Amino acid sequence: MAHFACINDDNIVQQVIVVANDDCGGGNFPESEPIGQAFIASLGIEGRWLQTSFSGSFRHQYAGIGCYYNALSDAFTTEPVDAAD
Repeated sequence: MAHFACINDDNIVQQVIVVANDDCGGGNFPESEPIGQAFIASLGIEGRWLQTSFSGSFRHQYAGIGCYYNALSDAFTTEPVDAAD
């Protein structure tokens, strides 16, 4: 199973969903991310979706609701992202 986090315009995680590996090209990041994003869009679910790792093996940590996404470091964090980042 792959996990995808919906990020708002302030880079705050609003929702996390699970996508079957079969629906995102096997679930192996980073190749699976655009396939999973296309699958989510095909369901009519809008938003900016980024793949997150339940084990924290990529993007620093699991993206729980209320976490922040830092685009410069391509990582999720519990700390707010500085506007300069």
